[in-house]
Amino acid sequence: MSVSLDVMDLQGSKVGTVDLPDAWFSGEVNVPVMHQVVTAQLAAARQGTHKTKTRAEVAGGGAKPFRQKGTGRARQGSIRSPQWVGGGVAHGRTPSNWAQRVNKKVKRAALRSALTDRANLGAVTVVRDLAFEAPKTRDAVAALGALGHGDVRRVLVVLADLHQPTFRSFRNLPTVHTLTVDQLNTYDVLRSDVVVFDEAALELIGTGRRSSTPTADETETVERSEASTQTTEVAK
Repeated sequence: MSVSLDVMDLQGSKVGTVDLPDAWFSGEVNVPVMHQVVTAQLAAARQGTHKTKTRAEVAGGGAKPFRQKGTGRARQGSIRSPQWVGGGVAHGRTPSNWAQRVNKKVKRAALRSALTDRANLGAVTVVRDLAFEAPKTRDAVAALGALGHGDVRRVLVVLADLHQPTFRSFRNLPTVHTLTVDQLNTYDVLRSDVVVFDEAALELIGTGRRSSTPTADETETVERSEASTQTTEVAK
């Protein structure tokens, strides 16, 4: 069943209606799948570069600090043992790769569930021509206020293309996270209270492309054209 929404402009006026894509906004909300994908995303974001040295890696400590008997102290074999200041760390942290493998179908199912959940909650807004002429934060604040999202704690803005003035307009707002449609992911959707879509971005969901990114067919056509041009020049 299609979900129909009003299309707004930056002044908060209704300028039309749009049917949200059934493939992304009319699915079943699968919580376990979303949990799996979000866990994998957060795990992949971990750097894993932490490192501590063991007693075999710290410098020095080749000889016993004092003789075995007769000192009245506990016997010691090396000043690089874990109990010594400057010694190695016992069971310390080492570099790790926390990435988890998630199938492409599972990722798509999770994103579908997240978008459907937001649509069911009425937390999806569609804006026509979501772009600013110049990077001005006050224009972004005014637009969010006109759309009724001025007091929302977390807003996700999804653009159809990498439009620098618009990105810079939202950049200084701590409650707004902006990304292009090819970067849309489950974690950012679930973390947001409201998702604001540029109308042109709806048809690009799940394609891995932005509006300025050429399709595979277009890329192949350009490559063939360039190859034909090079062949002609060589022939001349």
